[in-house]
Amino acid sequence: MTFAQNCMKRFEETVELYHMTDDVDAVLNNPYPAATIENTLVRKNWIDAVQWHLEDIIRDPDIDPVQALALKRRIDRSNQDRTDLVEEIDSFFRDKYAQVNVLPGATINTESPAWAIDRLSILALKIYHMQEQVRRDDIDDAHRSKCAAKLDVLIEQRHDLITAIDQLLLDIEAGKKYMKVYRQMKMYNDPSTNPVLYGKK
Repeated sequence: MTFAQNCMKRFEETVELYHMTDDVDAVLNNPYPAATIENTLVRKNWIDAVQWHLEDIIRDPDIDPVQALALKRRIDRSNQDRTDLVEEIDSFFRDKYAQVNVLPGATINTESPAWAIDRLSILALKIYHMQEQVRRDDIDDAHRSKCAAKLDVLIEQRHDLITAIDQLLLDIEAGKKYMKVYRQMKMYNDPSTNPVLYGKK
């Protein structure tokens, strides 16, 4: 199993695990030891699964405005947690490939391996929920056909993304590409750079 295939397997397991309760407040019981990349991948997808459902809840047109604000703040925190875990995965790769001799003419990728893996995690959720739509018994044939066509595209995208991630990792390992990790600088989360926050001092 390639690295990206392993990622997808862990993501699919985690999506299934989340839907055993389908509860945004459920506590993750991570089946992998803390020091493993699998543990990190499961934590990453769990955050994505919870946030997916928070995004559904907050779009209820009848939601209480106070509850909506609390959910918005929770989603903001979730986004930061998601970013932190992506950076943790990139640190794993940076350590793994630290001794690679970069070849002359090596190039940098448009995104780091972990941000590509982030997209793979979201894709696992898209596929699961599009499959749900196809299986619904309260829809007409037109809706089912539309969702089935979308599902086919998502499955093709899964194959392409897994292939691309594995190729990127092979190129980094061979010194044909090199990693350069830029930490996310979310200014609105920082009281010293968000003018609404520092303006209140």
